[in-house]
Amino acid sequence: MGKTGSLAVLLLCEVGAMTVWFSSASVVATVQQTQAVSPQAAALLTSAIQAGFVLGTLLSALLSLADRYDPRRLFMASALVAAAATAALAFLPPTGAAVYALRFVTGMCMAGVYPVGMRLAATWAQGDLGLLIGLLVGALTFGSASPHLLAAAGGADWRVVYGVAAACAAMAGLAILECGIGPNIRRAASLDLRKFTQAWRQPAVRLANLGYLGHMWELYAMWAWLAVFLQASFAARGVADAAHQASLLTFATIAAGALGAWGGGALADRIGRTAVTIAAMAASAGCALVMGWLLAAPLWIVAPVALVWGVTVIADSAQFSASIAELAEPSSIGTLLTVQTCAGFLLTLASIHLVPHVVALAGWPGAFSMLAVGPLLGCVAMYRLRQRPEAQRLASGRR
Repeated sequence: MGKTGSLAVLLLCEVGAMTVWFSSASVVATVQQTQAVSPQAAALLTSAIQAGFVLGTLLSALLSLADRYDPRRLFMASALVAAAATAALAFLPPTGAAVYALRFVTGMCMAGVYPVGMRLAATWAQGDLGLLIGLLVGALTFGSASPHLLAAAGGADWRVVYGVAAACAAMAGLAILECGIGPNIRRAASLDLRKFTQAWRQPAVRLANLGYLGHMWELYAMWAWLAVFLQASFAARGVADAAHQASLLTFATIAAGALGAWGGGALADRIGRTAVTIAAMAASAGCALVMGWLLAAPLWIVAPVALVWGVTVIADSAQFSASIAELAEPSSIGTLLTVQTCAGFLLTLASIHLVPHVVALAGWPGAFSMLAVGPLLGCVAMYRLRQRPEAQRLASGRR
């Protein structure tokens, strides 16, 4: 299959496989209508999958799996196991040790889906790397948002959300074999642990990774807690179907990020990755600083800020990965992409769990302001990268 067909298959498979990621976060509001779920239990539903992803990416990077083996088969095996683990959740209580363990397994499997998908997209790049990875991150974003739409569809039973997400992941795992591999593939002949340390040893790669860490400090905590914030905001205004409205706006906010990822990719290929990442992180930090003060504000005020935040918070994400692909040695790209995502998702464990504690101490303004610190520091890292000679390799990095 050629470039266009392969990318179409890859994007559809990414959407399907990623539905399992936020399936738990999307059902929390539905479950809370019938039984009590503590803030920490809700956080564990998301952080368990993040922790699994960290371990999965760590093992994948150490073993250089994405550079040594057929990425399609790695994607297939990971998606099928994630589908089985998610399907099992429909037969268990909504929280508990077994649920967290299955979410952890699902997170490990996502290490064979997300960075491996970026690796596949990069094999087809011909001067459009930012756009290709932006399209992939857009597909990831839409897939992550889709469970919120299902949860909002007529108050769907939370077990149905898990079942549909599992079916989508299973179909994605089977369909990925139809995707072709582009001409830019470089296989690593053997295991080389020195590749793992390039993420920190090379100054330009290190700065790109630091920018990514600032971005990740905000992103997944925002995705995990936005629905809870919106439900509290709508309830404070006396909206009768607060959970339903919160799910709809959360879906729209996260899904809008797909447009941001695609647009950011196309723009970065023209004006440079450092320029796009700095602008996007500055804008998303601004939204974070404002949103916390909008608790109980009218919908016509809350919705635009949420949608802008949804677009800007993800518009830069693909460009950190594209930067690694352009700065790294060709035979190390898969490993270094995996290292980058591993570090980023490890950091999300802290920000996700800090949010409810900061809300208790300083309210939502304090919690969302805490998230804004990450992208602001990320702007500093990417500005420093912009001053380095290697920035010439990041599309139009010096413009």
